[in-house]
Amino acid sequence: MTETDVRPSLSGSGAAAVLDHVRNAPPLQPQARTLSPEALAVAAKPMPAPISPIVLAGVVRMGEFVLIVAVGLALFAAYLPPEDGLFWRYLVATLVIASLSTLAFQVADIYQVQAFRGLEKQYMRMASAWSMVFLIVIGASFFLKAGEMYSRVWLGSYFIAGIVALVVSRKSLYYAVRKWTREGRLTRRTVIVGGGDPGARVIEELRRQKDAGIEIIGLFDDRGDDRSAAECAGERKLGSVGDLVEFGRRTRVDLVIFSLPISAEGRILQMLKKLWVLPLDIRLAAHTNKLQFRPRSYSYIGNVPVIDVFDRPIADWDVVMKWLFDKVIGGLLLIAALPVMAIVAIAIKLDSKGPVFFKQKRYGFNNDLIEVYKFRSMYTDKTDASASKLVTKDDPRVTKVGRFIRKTSLDELPQLINVVVKGNLSLVGPRPHAVNAKAETRLYDEAVDGYFARHRVKPGITGWAQINGWRGETDTHEKIQKRVEHDLYYIENWSVLFDLYILARTPLSLLKTENAY
Repeated sequence: MTETDVRPSLSGSGAAAVLDHVRNAPPLQPQARTLSPEALAVAAKPMPAPISPIVLAGVVRMGEFVLIVAVGLALFAAYLPPEDGLFWRYLVATLVIASLSTLAFQVADIYQVQAFRGLEKQYMRMASAWSMVFLIVIGASFFLKAGEMYSRVWLGSYFIAGIVALVVSRKSLYYAVRKWTREGRLTRRTVIVGGGDPGARVIEELRRQKDAGIEIIGLFDDRGDDRSAAECAGERKLGSVGDLVEFGRRTRVDLVIFSLPISAEGRILQMLKKLWVLPLDIRLAAHTNKLQFRPRSYSYIGNVPVIDVFDRPIADWDVVMKWLFDKVIGGLLLIAALPVMAIVAIAIKLDSKGPVFFKQKRYGFNNDLIEVYKFRSMYTDKTDASASKLVTKDDPRVTKVGRFIRKTSLDELPQLINVVVKGNLSLVGPRPHAVNAKAETRLYDEAVDGYFARHRVKPGITGWAQINGWRGETDTHEKIQKRVEHDLYYIENWSVLFDLYILARTPLSLLKTENAY
């Protein structure tokens, strides 16, 4: 079984209520973490980029649709004469057969990763569904008296060649999926929180789910070894929940499962307060709970019932849509901006000595450091790569051209290179902040509790905070607090239409320059 899209939460209060409780809980002071040697060893293993099973299933659907159409048209070209109007008749027929086949394969349940892994029954189901499609087509042509419009040789050849092509494609897919599974690209890297007997039961149950696509990579528990053993069902304890935050930033973690009972709500909420800043799914194992909810209140990982607490923002097809949005729209914007960028570059060179571009380290997705491009707006000997001192009004470090391009945000145009070429920025998202940026005398993550939760998505050139007036100088706690609030709202309500709306409003927001220095 796969994980269903049901979103209940602790005590039935809803995921939004849990999120509000976590965000409004007393602040937790940030602490530097040193991971255990075991945790460091796991985090040091190289991990290839993951493949979403949902996206893979969608790509297979589209690929098989195209394959079925291609086989039909190839047989038409090989056997039938190129008469006027004949091609369009057969094209419609192949599109109908491809559409019915996609629907039939979906009903036969062979668009699951488990089926792609080579289950023999998938071929029997595929052959049965393919045969049913042709029976429907033949029956429909008989009742519509359209049998003489199509060649019987073409139809019979299509039936045989089509099933052969589908079986060959599925066999090729089997080898690819087996390779991706060995590499860990099709498994959900899972951490268990909570040891003891409940943790052991969860681990053992997940191990029995051969087709659940779960890879348990470690166990974390806030209790000491005197209350929770250093090993649970063969899994070594890698550290505390606080260590898990640092661990999740060093390696890919897709899923966290709490093995704690619902009755430990206070303890769970305290742990969630630490973990909600990470871009991952959080579930609460429910198979040991005495309090039973309705079956529809659970989602399932394999056969293990879980209660959904947090979902990773922008996942599966949303990732694909946002990537396409950035590459297509970003590419067009970059091409359109090239003449303006050339003029700005010339002005910078004429105004002061030094390079045209300025590169700065900033926090990106999941707190990774990225290098962001900007037009240089300060004198070369006064640039501040770490942003230890924010730019203020009439700042003597800023050049004459620099004041203009900062006021108009033209200095941000090179970040289109980050979006289109580097891929470490998005067009729309929380603005990336420099590593040492401060509000008054405190670093941003010290000034705003839960600050790093804005790094659960890729940062952007513009964002919800910027079009609502929170751009420019962030010299007070209130300004950075408002930015973070707007960033979190964006993350929790993301959609392609929301991105388009923000992008459309960005030019208007640039007219308000009172906070831009």
